[in-house]
Amino acid sequence: MSVSQESESQESEKPSLRARVLDELKFFAQLFVFMLFFLTLVWGHYKIPSESMQPTLEVGDHLYVSKFAYGYSRHSLPFGLHRLSSSGSKIFSRLPKRGDVVVFRNPRSELVMIKRVVGLPGDQVQVRGGRLWLNGEEIARTPQSHFLYREHKGNVVGVDAYTERWPGEKNAHVIYEQTDSGALDNTELFAVPAGHVFFMGDNRDNSIDSRADAGPGFVPLSHLIGRADLLMFSFKRCQQEEGLSCPSSRRFLKRL
Repeated sequence: MSVSQESESQESEKPSLRARVLDELKFFAQLFVFMLFFLTLVWGHYKIPSESMQPTLEVGDHLYVSKFAYGYSRHSLPFGLHRLSSSGSKIFSRLPKRGDVVVFRNPRSELVMIKRVVGLPGDQVQVRGGRLWLNGEEIARTPQSHFLYREHKGNVVGVDAYTERWPGEKNAHVIYEQTDSGALDNTELFAVPAGHVFFMGDNRDNSIDSRADAGPGFVPLSHLIGRADLLMFSFKRCQQEEGLSCPSSRRFLKRL
């Protein structure tokens, strides 16, 4: 074959513009499917709508949640696909640690919620005079500060901030208390059944959690969606007002 013939052969084998464009589109379509799978089935993105987990989580915070932290069930599926099945099974099921911040589906209302795990299977949980009791032992709390802040609905409230560290918890976390004599500050003794966990919010007097009649109660392990691992960013910015506390605006890439 002559040089000219070889050149003509190579040109004829070169993909057309249409073929190259289709290859590029195919690549980006595959990349989109992979990212969709990864960010919905492996990880989940959630936005905080209320003050119930303050100060750990503020209204407007965006989180990434590890869906395989406690195994996978139908409640881990995105886009409402959990409704297609009534199975209560869970693959690779693992028990959360006490103190984990967890996204779960309320077994009573089907709403997706986020709270902190306080009671594991077999635990006994009670609140007396605003103080948490776990398995017959009162949990110590350390005063931090008192301040006023404005809720996202407009109300100004005063809170006392404390730190608590629960048995098995690696680091202490901060809680808010408006009072020690609120509706959920004196409860019955809750005995957590097998296969379930008990949740509480960090903002104790502003959280409808497992203590409340209107709350989720004991939550089956199959209803756990995932562990909140990373605060990605927040678009919510409170207005600076004299005499009122305002959360830090530097709320991004923060491990929970």
